[in-house]
Amino acid sequence: MALISLRVSDEVAAAFSILAATQGGKSALLRRLIAEALAAPAPRILALPVGRPEKVTVRFRESEMRQLAEVSHQRGMTRTGWIVALVRSRLGSPVQHSPNEHDALRAIVRELNRIGGNINQIARAANTSVLQGRAAEPDLSVIQEAKLVIERELVQLRSALHGNADYWDGRR
Repeated sequence: MALISLRVSDEVAAAFSILAATQGGKSALLRRLIAEALAAPAPRILALPVGRPEKVTVRFRESEMRQLAEVSHQRGMTRTGWIVALVRSRLGSPVQHSPNEHDALRAIVRELNRIGGNINQIARAANTSVLQGRAAEPDLSVIQEAKLVIERELVQLRSALHGNADYWDGRR
């Protein structure tokens, strides 16, 4: 049997000893932790694209080309763009958004920025009132309306992000 040793601070060693006492001893705990680490699925490493783009030629049958045209059109992408996005998603690159998704995400960001601006104006008015010795009278209907808009935008954002991830992971 092989021996693995390492150095840790005295504080870490003391804390580990206390924990290990409840787990069958230091060796037993270390063996279990190593076994769990080895059994765990490998984390997906996001590859950052490096170097200049290169061309790859792929041949498809006529029926496959029609299917590619259809699925890429449904996503608002070109065939080449769809194939590149699919390959990149399988290689662990960041999420691939279609033009429609980009537009939807931009609209959500704009709306959330507007809401943030409104909240800043409300906070500024409230702070000014307090500094001037007046009580701020909040308009609860405006706050409730802003809350509903935020909730609606968050639902749309979650839907766009989950739908995109599901699509490229093959769950949709």
